[in-house]
Formats: sequence, C-alpha cells, structure tokens
Amino acid sequence: MNYLTNSPNYWCPGCGNFAILNVMKMILDELKADGVPLETIVIAAGIGQHAKLADYLNVNSFYALHGRAVAGAEGIKLANPKLKVIVFVGDGDSYGEGLEHLLFAAKRNIDLTVVVHDNRVYALTTGQYTPTSPYGFKGRSTPGGTHEHPLNPLELLLAAGATYLARGYSAKVDQLKALIKEAILHPGFALIDVLQICVTFFNQYDNYNQRIYELVGHNHANFDEACRKIREWNYDDEAKIALGKLYQVTRPTFEIPVKGGDDNRAEMVKTLLKGMV
Repeated sequence: MNYLTNSPNYWCPGCGNFAILNVMKMILDELKADGVPLETIVIAAGIGQHAKLADYLNVNSFYALHGRAVAGAEGIKLANPKLKVIVFVGDGDSYGEGLEHLLFAAKRNIDLTVVVHDNRVYALTTGQYTPTSPYGFKGRSTPGGTHEHPLNPLELLLAAGATYLARGYSAKVDQLKALIKEAILHPGFALIDVLQICVTFFNQYDNYNQRIYELVGHNHANFDEACRKIREWNYDDEAKIALGKLYQVTRPTFEIPVKGGDDNRAEMVKTLLKGMV
C-alpha cells in the first residue's frame, strides 16, 4: 500500500529523514498485516525538518507548536486510549523547549512512542546549536563555537521513569525498523533516540560509522546496566556509541479511570469541549 501523500518532498538529498520515512511505511504495512486498523494510528509532530514526515504519510496527524508535540500527544492518548500515538520530534524541539513535557510523559509512563530525530543541529533554521550539539560546535548562532556541554537525554529519561529506551541510526534501517515497531507495541512510554544525519549543516556519517556498535548480550531490564551503557557516550567525546534497546521494563501505564467505560469517556470529552467554546 502507498502511504505517501501528494506533498512535495523538500528534504536535502542524503538526509536521514528519508530513512525514517521509509521505515514508517514498512511498519505501517506490518501493523496493518497484524490486524491493527490504520485509523487508530495518530502521528504527532513538532516544528523542524522532522515534522514534514506528518505531511508525507497519509495517516491521522497532528501538528503542535515548537516543543509541544508530546503535550498534544498526551491529550490525544488520554482522550482515546485505544489510539496508538507516535510522536516525531527533533532534538532541539524536544530536548530544548519541550524537555519538561518529555520528562513528565516519561515519569507518568504514558503510552506514547516518541521518535527523536537527533541530528544535533537546528536544520530548519540553517544551523544553530541544540542541546545535543558537541562542545565547540560552530554554527550560525555560535560562529566562535558553543561554550555549552551537551545533554545526555537518554540518561535524563531513564532517571525520569521511561520504560523503553533505545538508540537507532538512520543508516541502519533494519535495526531502526525493529526498534520503532517494538517501541510502538510496548505498553508505556517509549523513546528511540535516532542518530539522524543532517548532511547540510552537521554531516556525521563518517564519524558515526567509525564509532557505532550493536548491543549484544545487554541486560535491558537492569537499570544500572542501562545507565552504564547510556553514559558510555556523552555526545561530546570519541567514545563508542551503542545502538539497540538500552532499557525495557513493564509498569502500569498512566490513565484516567472513567466510570462507565469508553462510552462515558466520549461523553465527558464532548461536554468538556462544549464548555470551552
């Protein structure tokens, strides 16, 4: 099935977003074959080059303000828990302005799948540094190099309570597809930090290809072991970079108990919306 819309594609040749788009097309095919109705899938997106993915995939979608995609996705999920809500955000979009929403979604273990296009640069606005840019990064806003050390977002999210954490790479399509699909099926808050290459403003293909390795024999249910693997690379050194599932546990998901079941929930939402008009 062709899931692409008629919207023209404006990504640069070689952009890692193409791989993520193709992965999502394959995952939608597999979910449909597994009996998941595609009308129950909703994509939420923030602001950035990543967000064009919502224009290019012909499924239900929601655009949010910068940093607010996770907050909007939480509302969608709580209004209709039967939906599978997948959030696409950038590193600047989610690890910067939207960090508080991201951490509290992890803390509450809301059943969302968050895919972070972590190219470590603001590509839409032509090359400013983001929370994961390396120390000394030279861009439009820091021509002399940034004096800030990068965040390690996976470490923050592990501490916040995320129940599924993984790292993928846009040049490792098969692994990335497996991770995103597993995250979608995981009951609880799941996040995949994708090393998504911006060939125009921060091309890291050669650097990553020399440093990545796939996790083998890793105990993903052990918090301390996951923390050690996550800390192995702090975004600003020459350490090896582990790809794969870093952490997964099962805990109760966040939900609002509603007397009367789903029918009553729908009536409550209608009442709430009428009161806001």
